[in-house]
Amino acid sequence: MILCRSALARSLHHHLRRHYTAAAASAAVAAPAPSPDDPPSSSPFAYLEDLPRPDPKYDETILAIPRAASGTSASAKERKHGRVPGIVFEQEDGQHGGNKRLVSVRAGQIRKLVNHLGYSFFLSRLFDLEVRPEFDSDDVVEKVRVLPRKLHLHSGTDAPLNVTFIRAPSHALLKVEVPLVYRGDDVCPGLRKGASLNTIKRKVKYLCPADIIPPYIDVDLSELDVGQKLVMGDLKVHPALKLLQSKDEPVCKIMGARVSEQRKK
Repeated sequence: MILCRSALARSLHHHLRRHYTAAAASAAVAAPAPSPDDPPSSSPFAYLEDLPRPDPKYDETILAIPRAASGTSASAKERKHGRVPGIVFEQEDGQHGGNKRLVSVRAGQIRKLVNHLGYSFFLSRLFDLEVRPEFDSDDVVEKVRVLPRKLHLHSGTDAPLNVTFIRAPSHALLKVEVPLVYRGDDVCPGLRKGASLNTIKRKVKYLCPADIIPPYIDVDLSELDVGQKLVMGDLKVHPALKLLQSKDEPVCKIMGARVSEQRKK
């Protein structure tokens, strides 16, 4: 059994390496030439011109301080002082954690980011995170790029209760549930005929190189007629993204009126 698992792991690693090598070559052809002023990067990946990229308007450094204790009472004490208990993990291959650091972040900053971006969009966006001895200190213990992995909100007030971050260096591959944004409903042939949109998926899970995590994916409804649907394989994404769900899973469908409803009219 151990030998079988080892062979399976080697096979999966070889498959992913081939996938990302081919995707990097494709991206290098499609991506615009870098500017001499661009900072050097260890990643072969870049956002493509015709695909969504993070809005620089929401670039922000999240400030954090070390947290010595964990547990229910310690977390309650942090919240009482306007802080959100958090954890920063290492997750370079998208599957395994490690290198854990306990931190606390400002509740007001997290709440502001979630309100501006939206809950799902907050969880698909990279941030710089600075760990300092105190929030008002100029000393930096650690500065790292992170992806928010989990965020728990209070059911009644939406106050952030705890947050988990994953370190996201350029070489990391991260599992991300990317939110979908539906567009083209104003010109959709099926909707203009009086049909309705059945939204089946709001997010789709991909394995993403850290440098090109999409903030969202556009779902184009502009050519769908009554009875037609889009599946996950129809979504237009960077070739380096690996879909972690079936490409045949439906995303949305244009539903016609029922016969009984048509007769009433």
